[in-house]
Amino acid sequence: MQVQQQEHRAGYIAVIGRPNAGKSTLIDKLIGEKAAIVSDRPQTTRNRILCILSTEKAQLIFLDTPGLHKPMDKLGEHMVKAAEDALKDVDAVLYVVDATEKRGKGETYILERLKKVQVPVILVLNKVDLIDRKEHLLPRIDAFQKAYPFHGIMTLSALEDTDFTPLLDELTGLMPEGPSFYPEDLYTDQTERVMASEIIREKILRLTHDEVPHAVAVKVNEMKTRDNGMVYVRADIYVERDSQKGILIGRKGQMLKQISQEARKDIEDLVGSRVYLEIWVKVRPKWREKETELRQLGLSSDHTAY
Repeated sequence: MQVQQQEHRAGYIAVIGRPNAGKSTLIDKLIGEKAAIVSDRPQTTRNRILCILSTEKAQLIFLDTPGLHKPMDKLGEHMVKAAEDALKDVDAVLYVVDATEKRGKGETYILERLKKVQVPVILVLNKVDLIDRKEHLLPRIDAFQKAYPFHGIMTLSALEDTDFTPLLDELTGLMPEGPSFYPEDLYTDQTERVMASEIIREKILRLTHDEVPHAVAVKVNEMKTRDNGMVYVRADIYVERDSQKGILIGRKGQMLKQISQEARKDIEDLVGSRVYLEIWVKVRPKWREKETELRQLGLSSDHTAY
């Protein structure tokens, strides 16, 4: 008896959820690469990031999106638009929820938008490692089942789990048959400049905690390989107030030095070469509220990342 060969599949999956639900952590685990910065600060992801997993059976293209939230400024409006635009022309949606939090207005807001979606939606209850008694999840699952006709519901810990085969198999089955859209060795559409700037921002978020996270932007203005093989990177960090600049520089420049040292190591891993990193801190008052500033920083909804 002849065994029918399984057709290759390829498609797009929008990954949505409230801020800090663990979307980027989950995607990094699924594709086996670090494509987006991860922080415990809400609204870490600001642009739509394309992340790619290529296997023998399929190519899954994940659209990592900013957390859906009520925007408070122009930057927030851009982030919400990027998330909502990701729901268009995809083959499936992965809705990631923090299982430790009660369902509130934020989830209701997202569920209302999902009613317009015409493709299968899989609900992922994340961070279940933080729940002592798993039976406490049952009321949450029941409430979501009553609120929306999900294609499937899964519970997991993006941080602690190591086997995501059930989720990947489910997503693969939802993809249309067809060839890959991208080369097999490509795992993100982000340029090295964008990834380097995000690495620097990740270190700022981790080291400064709640003092400057949402008021900071990073832009790599120059990134080139010199004759000695070293990669020269010049980046500007933008904040809104002089006091925030002082925090980033730190006593005798120690904070900026630590940010630079940690970022340089990760950028070296990214480019596979030694890196000379030069960072400047600049003040741009109310940059998050100005469309022209957002456009220059590559954060406007009608701007392609540099």
